Amino acid sequence: MPVLFFYGIAAYAQTAYVSGNITGLKDKEIYLYYYRDGKSKTDTVKVTNGQFKWSPKITEPQKVGSMIFNRYYQFFVESGNIKITGGNTTEELKITGSKSQDEYEAYEKTLKDLDDQEAPLYQKWGKVSKDEQIALEEKVEDLRNQRRARNSEYIKTHPNSPLSISMVSEKAMMGSYDDVALAFKKLAPAAQQSEEGKRISERLMVLKRSAIGEPMLNFKQNDTEGKPVQFSDFKGKYVLVDFWASWCGPCRAENPNVLKAYNQYKDKNFTVVGVSLDDKGENWKKAIKDDKMPWTQVSDLKGWKNEVSTYYGIMGIPSTLLIDPAGNIIAKDLRGVALNKKLAELFN
Repeated sequence: MPVLFFYGIAAYAQTAYVSGNITGLKDKEIYLYYYRDGKSKTDTVKVTNGQFKWSPKITEPQKVGSMIFNRYYQFFVESGNIKITGGNTTEELKITGSKSQDEYEAYEKTLKDLDDQEAPLYQKWGKVSKDEQIALEEKVEDLRNQRRARNSEYIKTHPNSPLSISMVSEKAMMGSYDDVALAFKKLAPAAQQSEEGKRISERLMVLKRSAIGEPMLNFKQNDTEGKPVQFSDFKGKYVLVDFWASWCGPCRAENPNVLKAYNQYKDKNFTVVGVSLDDKGENWKKAIKDDKMPWTQVSDLKGWKNEVSTYYGIMGIPSTLLIDPAGNIIAKDLRGVALNKKLAELFN
């Protein structure tokens, strides 16, 4: 039986007995996504009249993902008997038997005031004037910063908690190296050595490549005409490396903002290089034409396996890296108001 030192004690692989009774669930099967023996796993579980049973072997509490009512739903499992009951929506689901889930739900309630402020802002999103949209984006960013601050404080005061480990893990998916490294240091040593803690450590090694001050990879990929473009060709300029794809709605929505920035600063030693995560050349080229993007565009047409995005561990788009004339990274994931502010600092 495998053994893992977790929370300062030896933790053996045990079984979580999960039983579901969701009256409104009409699916014949559901998918559950989790980690076992350090590897990502997907289990397919049969559903009969809304009832199912799932018994994964786990060595520590972990948040698992599932598709229920055509929505991605996450909950914590741990050894013991766990029951999931509910009606017709994910909001109606009730989970009992998992202390980690209880902690998760209690923490989520402490964020309700931020959720209540954020929801009406998104209802206005894209339906107001440019000035009002900028104000909306600034307010949303302020609320996100408040959320990050509470997140950070929770990790600090609960360094052994499975929820804290999960928070750092989620931050590592999309966050910057410095932010993730700082959060990881707040975890207790035993939590850092848990299975999920080890995955975060591995992720940090990838994120270090895009840390502020690191040199940009001198990659080479083909443009829309099949001609190779090397990043070193742009040395001496400020370059926004924009990771996007034709199928990415948020990317397409951000393209007008990038175009505005390009037109405003292209004569001030600034340019954009698009790196597409498309896998169909015709879709990629059509999107470039439709969105009127005049800057250099490259892709290896490998989709999510694009060699540049993979090197930097990019797991969500749009994503950007801002490079200085010396070829070093000076900012990450700038878009909307944040992109405009940073470029104004550099050029105005």
